Amino acid sequence: MPALASEPAPDLLARDLPPLTADSPALDALIATIEQGAAQRELARTLPFELVDLVRGSGLGALRIPVSAGGGGASYRELYDVVIRLAAADANVAHILRNHFVFVERYARQPGDATQARWQAAVLSGAIVGLANNEPTAKVVGGSPIETILRPDGDGFRISGRKLYSTGTLFSDLVLVRVADLDGRPASAVIPVDREGIALVDDWDGVGQRLTGSGTTVFTDVRIAPDEVVFDTPDLGYGVPYFSTLPQLYLTAINAGILRGILADARALVKRRERSFFFAPAPVPADDPILQQVVGEISSNAFVAEAAILAAADAQDAIEVLRDAGRPTLEAAHRGAILAAKAKVVVDDLVIRSGSLLFDVGGASAAHRTLNLDRHWRNARTLASHNPRLYKARALGQLELNGTPLPPSSFF
Repeated sequence: MPALASEPAPDLLARDLPPLTADSPALDALIATIEQGAAQRELARTLPFELVDLVRGSGLGALRIPVSAGGGGASYRELYDVVIRLAAADANVAHILRNHFVFVERYARQPGDATQARWQAAVLSGAIVGLANNEPTAKVVGGSPIETILRPDGDGFRISGRKLYSTGTLFSDLVLVRVADLDGRPASAVIPVDREGIALVDDWDGVGQRLTGSGTTVFTDVRIAPDEVVFDTPDLGYGVPYFSTLPQLYLTAINAGILRGILADARALVKRRERSFFFAPAPVPADDPILQQVVGEISSNAFVAEAAILAAADAQDAIEVLRDAGRPTLEAAHRGAILAAKAKVVVDDLVIRSGSLLFDVGGASAAHRTLNLDRHWRNARTLASHNPRLYKARALGQLELNGTPLPPSSFF
């Protein structure tokens, strides 16, 4: 029987957190703490509730909110660099926060009304926001029709429905629920996870990303207030063209972080090896030119992956400058989507290949279950399966050959 989350949502406005910046020593300390025991947590399937509590208390969730509002004021380049570092420490924790950071970008970084200002205040106070989007009846992943309907109820609404792949929601304080009104207009409802009628079911059974709480969220006659709902428009929420580049690039950044973790484990494996193959060209593994070459390849793969992510992040910073200045952004947003897609095509391949190369430097002993080194490949393979790279490559080929723009809609 799948377990139900019982952790109550905290008082979201009771904290007074100092801003955490991308270069803060406190962030270094947080990431170091998250890294401790990551392999064993995944092996034992110990859900990281305590680590997410540390994230709440650190102010990390407000990293992208402007300094003038009390946040960390990080650029996109700084955000995605932090994601790489987090994922190198623990890919599960990095993925738990993906939907939170995307929520901040869509609704809380620059609030446009009192509702969004309230959400920004919650994030500044430490609240973590999850997502409930995918429905079992949808024929297209992340697509329509949305069957979680806002049913009028007095001055508000009620919803019932079932959402799959609710990554991070098990650990969150608020959840963004994708809904539609009676006319089919899509919207986002943001509500506390402990509201009556919500059940968080820990039933994710994937080969990788086992601790992300990517299970099912069930809504049974849940009350929704009018000021908890924001409808999509071409300028807000899920209606903004190419805005889903951000969560897609986030996934690729996690894979780049996993690659950094693979490199660290490859170095450690070779350095601690006391035996070598009887036909190896050197008696000391660290002096073996074959093992040196493999580690060099992994190191080069990690460099290319991170460079690709940061180049794509720079494009997002350029888009933000235009957006904040009130200038047209569609062409720049399309270019940002192109760079993110190219990064995914390359990075997913590099990390999956490097996850296998790791075992070439360790020998049979590296396959011991207790080391859990296979988690790198499993986690990367699972992340790469989100919006598969083959579709990205095909779209890029269409662009190169026929000038066909990339799809501007969600989930590309």
